[in-house]
Amino acid sequence: MSERERRDLSSKSAKARLPGDRPSGADAPWSFPVPAAEIPAAGRHVELKANADERAAVARAAGVVDISRLEALFELAPFARDGVQVTGVISASVTQTCVVTLEPMTSEVEETADLVFMPPDGPRVAAAKSIDLDETAVPDTLENGIVDLGAVAVEFLILGIDPYPRKPGVAFDAPPIATDPEAHPFAALAALKKDKGPKQG
Repeated sequence: MSERERRDLSSKSAKARLPGDRPSGADAPWSFPVPAAEIPAAGRHVELKANADERAAVARAAGVVDISRLEALFELAPFARDGVQVTGVISASVTQTCVVTLEPMTSEVEETADLVFMPPDGPRVAAAKSIDLDETAVPDTLENGIVDLGAVAVEFLILGIDPYPRKPGVAFDAPPIATDPEAHPFAALAALKKDKGPKQG
């Protein structure tokens, strides 16, 4: 899969996700809740680094062999009325199995996030238009006044992981096409007709 195809797949997956449906709290492999009420008007900078247990849980959720590094940098700012805008960068070192050689391989993943969270009863559609989001997109729901940055990081990390990883320089070789004219599917039929040819008197 090419880089462009992978990005298209990630984009389609992101649009298919319903706002607010990411696991959080006890159900999330990595959770870092931030109360919206604690975000000052000047904004808040948050740096996250997952520990070994959290990385192992995220690796299981992502279906990969291992995650040796998982970090995220976020900028949080108040948005509209009672909303929060979250921008950031999620990066990780991910070990997967090469789909061609079946050998372990490690790749670097980096994804950017740009989300808006609004209360369930807030002006969500109006907010979406005001920041020029895609017509089909709406802000995420601010559940109980909490933004779970760990859950956001996991979601974007999974979107950035190549589902068909290949080691650099390794290509998939399709089985060769038979060139022997006697090997085509009708060869046996042709031989049978030859054997049943006109009898000699």
